Amino acid sequence: MKPLRVYVDTSVIGGCLDEEYAVPSRRMLEWAREGRIVLVVSDVVVRELIAAPEEVRAILPSLPAGAVEYVTADEKAVNLASAYLHAAILPDASRDDAVHVAAATVAGADAICSWNFRHIVRLDKIKAYNEINRANGYGEVTIVSPREVNLNEDDADEKDV
Repeated sequence: MKPLRVYVDTSVIGGCLDEEYAVPSRRMLEWAREGRIVLVVSDVVVRELIAAPEEVRAILPSLPAGAVEYVTADEKAVNLASAYLHAAILPDASRDDAVHVAAATVAGADAICSWNFRHIVRLDKIKAYNEINRANGYGEVTIVSPREVNLNEDDADEKDV
């Protein structure tokens, strides 16, 4: 089976070193090491990582070849992000968050994974992003936190009823 392509923003990478978010964030990286998922990362993430501590900056380069797919926030992504801002889904000051969602959408990622509950992983925002995506000829995007990603049936928190 082809691995899932999961766009991760900077919060997931930095979450590897945050006590509250470390376990689910590190699990995502382990799945990428195992080839079960491919982490999709935009040039916006790369730029944001420049200001991060060295131990955070070292995370992506430590992954094997093929574990990370780098995408560019091209003109299509920038235009889609502008549509999100024009629709007032996010304030102009949060343009990078809009570009994260747009870059993942344009790249056709299977999902977006983030710890940003203010601007990205929020039901009303997800609905609004998808309305703009449909209006601009793109498909819907699934947005979740790393806690919601589960590839191991044995690890399910709840039994099927």
